[in-house]
This record gives sequence, C-alpha cells and structure tokens, in this order.
Amino acid sequence: QTLFPIVQGCVYPDLRRRAAENVASFEADGNAIGGLAVGEPTEKMYEMVELVNEILPKDKPRYLMGVGTPANLLEGIERGVDMFDCIMPTRNGRNGQIFTKNGILNMRNERWKKDFSPIEEAGASYVDTLYSKAYLRHLINTNEILGLQIASVHNLAFYTWLMQEARKHIIEGDFPSWKRTMVERTMQRL
Repeated sequence: QTLFPIVQGCVYPDLRRRAAENVASFEADGNAIGGLAVGEPTEKMYEMVELVNEILPKDKPRYLMGVGTPANLLEGIERGVDMFDCIMPTRNGRNGQIFTKNGILNMRNERWKKDFSPIEEAGASYVDTLYSKAYLRHLINTNEILGLQIASVHNLAFYTWLMQEARKHIIEGDFPSWKRTMVERTMQRL
C-alpha cells in the first residue's frame, strides 16, 4: 500500500499548477488529482486534468479521484490518467441505471416492462444473459434488493470490460478513434 499526494485547486489554473508542482516535488510512488468530481463542468474538469498531467511525472501512476461516467473515464485516459475510483457503477445501478456498450438504460422506464431480452447481449457479466430487462425492471420498481445487486454487478462488470478494452486499444494504437466511438455510444440514453 502507498500514499498518493493529492493535487487540489478547484478549476483555477494557477492553483492547480502550483499544487501539481508541489505534489510532483514529493516524488511519491503515484499522484492523485482530486476535487474535480464535485459539480464542476465537465470541460473544466478535462482542462484541469490536462494542465495537471503536463506537470505530474509521466512515469508515475496518475489517479483521478471520484470520476465518473464511462465517457469521463475514456476522456481521462486520453489525457494521461491511469487510475480511477467512483461510486457511479453501484450508486447508479441501485437507482436503476444500467451502463451498456450501446448506451444507458433507465430500468424504471415503462419501455422495459415487456422486454424479455437479456439485460445486455454479449455483456461482460453472467447477470447479463441470466436475467431479462423486464425482470430487472420489475425487481427495481418493487425495491427488491436482488434488482439492485444485479444492476450493480452488471455495471461493475461493464466498467471492468470498458477499461480492458481501453487498454487493448491503447496497445493496438487505435485508442483515439475507438474512444470517440465509445463515448458517443455509451452516453446515449436508450
């Protein structure tokens, strides 16, 4: 286990720059970027990540704290972030939101009531083909704990799949084009 010093500074470039320089001077095993998942506009977050990552050592892991959506993760990777943590897969799952390769499903919606297709064809988890959208919708709308668990398992597996795919496309050298497609696809509301 190790400690990563945290770069703070809200969306103020001068404060972020000064904090990043200070954090980099510690020569820690890795560095964290904090304070960008508490309501700042997305573009400002990306701008601050770029600014900070120009200063932090490139040979040390860079950890973006508390972020976020599939698009946020992919945009962060493109800007040099190596690690993330976020409650979104489980919190949103517990509220009936499912992240998929083709977009976001709100399982509380009426449209899933009679949809007996799998949660996600060729999904990343066993729950994806074991349960139907209609059944998951029923569980979530009746506040059955199993529904919250299924949604959380699915979302965590999806996020894991997304990061594995990102790594694969970085290695293959086509990450930027793959990322553009995935950001567009994964952020659609279905």
